Amino acid sequence: MLAKFRNSDPTTVVVIGLGRFGSAVAESLVQMGHEVLAVDENPALVERWADDLTHVVQADSTDDQALRQLGVADFDRAVVAIGDDIEASVLTVLALAEAGVKDIWAKAITRKHGKILQRVGATHVVYPEFSMGERVAHMLTGRMEDYIEFDDEFSIARTLAPRFTWDKTLAESAPRTTHGVTVVGVKRTGEDFTYARPETEVRRYDHLIVSGPTRLVERFCQSG
Repeated sequence: MLAKFRNSDPTTVVVIGLGRFGSAVAESLVQMGHEVLAVDENPALVERWADDLTHVVQADSTDDQALRQLGVADFDRAVVAIGDDIEASVLTVLALAEAGVKDIWAKAITRKHGKILQRVGATHVVYPEFSMGERVAHMLTGRMEDYIEFDDEFSIARTLAPRFTWDKTLAESAPRTTHGVTVVGVKRTGEDFTYARPETEVRRYDHLIVSGPTRLVERFCQSG
């Protein structure tokens, strides 16, 4: 099945589960030009996405024979987007691993669920609800407009420029020296983002992209 739509450039991905998360991943991949095989047991969801994704099939993803017949081992990556049914999620990851898929991304709803997924073959585990909740919490309680935290206590945030940076170059305000963070980029209203340099001047309503240890990024964004 893969041979009919594989080409040399796009990544080929099988996405299992067409709920809100899975359909969003699959649709985004297609919009980015990648080849997607979407799989779901629910005939209504298969029909719903049949015209929007590269290829959509109805199948039991916990059945390793069914997955082998779909040629999942020939895909570059697999995404298991099943969240509510933990048993089906775990069995699907196991079936993909046994079918020979090397790179398996799986959605988890709890840390325990995630650990089980890793033990049965998931190479990457994502926690979309937790990540979004954490992101919104940071945006609600500070001046952040966007926020990403990585596993090693490192974060990137978009924030309004703090007062101490106004009408100064980055060399003059020295955020790395004073706050331990790096200003990566600057966005001015009506202009594109520019990479930050020591001579870059920051104005009152500019937006900054900053990176660094999470606690220092949080402190910088709250320094107002």
